[in-house]
Amino acid sequence: MRLRFSALYVVWILLCAIAFLALRGAEDPSRRHGRILSNDAGDRAVAILRAKGLRDYEAVHVAYAKRGEAGSEDRWIVLCDRMPHTQLREAKVVELRAGDGSLLLIREPSVR
Repeated sequence: MRLRFSALYVVWILLCAIAFLALRGAEDPSRRHGRILSNDAGDRAVAILRAKGLRDYEAVHVAYAKRGEAGSEDRWIVLCDRMPHTQLREAKVVELRAGDGSLLLIREPSVR
């Protein structure tokens, strides 16, 4: 019985290793087709701010906005705050095109 369990255990590990190697380049099924991931959008927004000379910013929230009004497009809206956090007093909002992550707009956050 013990030998059979050990053999089954080794076969299971080999099967998992083969599946891991076979699927390592596969498309992420949790990502919607035609848009970048939210983590990538946050990283790209911070990189854009650094390129514009705005250092020490960190992405604190990323939200996806679907196409709403005429002429608008799907986008990632990234809220970035300066480090150490300034309670959003020095925050920037970076809007990126959802499909390729290109910059659409950098603005101050609007307060309602």
